[in-house]
Amino acid sequence: MMIVLHHCSDARSFRPLWALEKLGLPYALRMLSFPPRAAAPDYLAINPLGTIPLLEDGDVRMTESAAICQYLAGRYGPSSLNVAPEEPGYAAFLNGLHFGEATLTFPQTLVLRYRRLETPERRLPQVAEDYERWFLSRLRKGLGRLEGGFYAAGRFTAADISIGYALLLATRLGLAEQFTPEAAEYWVRLSARPAYQRARDAQQAALAAQDVPPTDLKAGPPS
Repeated sequence: MMIVLHHCSDARSFRPLWALEKLGLPYALRMLSFPPRAAAPDYLAINPLGTIPLLEDGDVRMTESAAICQYLAGRYGPSSLNVAPEEPGYAAFLNGLHFGEATLTFPQTLVLRYRRLETPERRLPQVAEDYERWFLSRLRKGLGRLEGGFYAAGRFTAADISIGYALLLATRLGLAEQFTPEAAEYWVRLSARPAYQRARDAQQAALAAQDVPPTDLKAGPPS
């Protein structure tokens, strides 16, 4: 049975899409408009959380993007995306997986919500500004020294995918100009990788084939 990934363009589900392309696994990509719980109420029947991603792999159902990357690398490995417990970079690998989501992506969701997605009367500029500063501070302080140009184990792993998505989101939110030189160079390196480019191409092709509009992170809802 083929893996199915439910995806909104440039949402957290881009992490497992990138991992699928890196691993070379066959998959079906089902596009949804953002946010799916409002745009596609039937989606709640298969994912009551109404969130993206949802990965279906036989009887497996997963909704956490970083965990899905770890699952794919472990389940369909051996793969260089994974780091084994006996490797020196194992702890850094796990830390990077969670750092990318919990520390770097979470504050950006508040920037997105209170600067762009809420109706004008519900927007909170001070909240958005505070969490923008939070994200940039955590990125600056937490990225640390990149071993071999990557976050853990001196090679590209799922930790880089997790952090890389946070940098992708930051570029969509207009925050990339405030990256440190190290973060900017890291993002250039990640976004030039062939699997990243294949994931971008797969996303665009699926949007067109399924007649789904891309996620607009710069526009608020209609007034």
